[in-house]
Amino acid sequence: MNTNLTSSTATHSARMPVLFVPHGAGPCFFMDWNPADTWDGMAAFLKGVAATLPATPRAIVLVSGHWLERDFSVTGSARPPLIHDYSGFPAHTYELTYPAPGQPELAGRIAQLLGQAGTPTRIDPVRGHDHGVFIPLKLMFPKADVPVVQLSLRRDLDPAAHIAAGRALATLRDEGVLVVGSGMSFHNMRGYGDPRYTPLSARFDAWLTAAVESETPQREALLRQWAEAPHARDSHPPGAEEHLLPLLVAAGAGSGGVGRKVYSEEVMKTTLSAFRFD
Repeated sequence: MNTNLTSSTATHSARMPVLFVPHGAGPCFFMDWNPADTWDGMAAFLKGVAATLPATPRAIVLVSGHWLERDFSVTGSARPPLIHDYSGFPAHTYELTYPAPGQPELAGRIAQLLGQAGTPTRIDPVRGHDHGVFIPLKLMFPKADVPVVQLSLRRDLDPAAHIAAGRALATLRDEGVLVVGSGMSFHNMRGYGDPRYTPLSARFDAWLTAAVESETPQREALLRQWAEAPHARDSHPPGAEEHLLPLLVAAGAGSGGVGRKVYSEEVMKTTLSAFRFD
């Protein structure tokens, strides 16, 4: 099999940025909330992402906080199903669709790149896309016409390993592939809606922003030690940090580039942000 993707089309020669985006709460963008505008700002940000890219991506590699495996894994199905992995939401949210194709060739390329970096990687031929994938992508690319391959997190949540995995994938950016981390910059279920967490989340967000905006060596050093940041464990309690790790993969893929915050908002009394690496 030819796994060189650079020659597939000349229209995707522009180098893609790398993104870390919030995916909200379950199917939040597709249901009513009180107050009604709870998720409007985040939805507007996601809907505007495609217009900020240098070209339409040839494919998307998305790392969700909702898939953890012993070793890194990638979806290898040409027609991945959806996993409606949320509970207690209205019936219509379990009928949401997102028929974007997979791309087995790209899955093989990802496994090859990670393997060359010394990271064992498994291709899962049957797994579908969880809501950390299809919920934000329904807003970002609503036509579902860009192929999507999902990359798992590693269950040990080792920061250095996830940064290194992202770094191994950086070459895909020059092949028209958009690398996206999908999670939440604050993810403490007890904190949402609690005003006591408003200043705590803001302080952690300020630290996270400064880390992302640092030069690559300092950025990666800081992110490897993110748990020591101010109010890190108030923002991501032990055992719940899987929503932050996609940012570390994104930072690795963005090594050598400029990192910046591209969205920030107080939602449910907590600060939530998105970041981009160019």
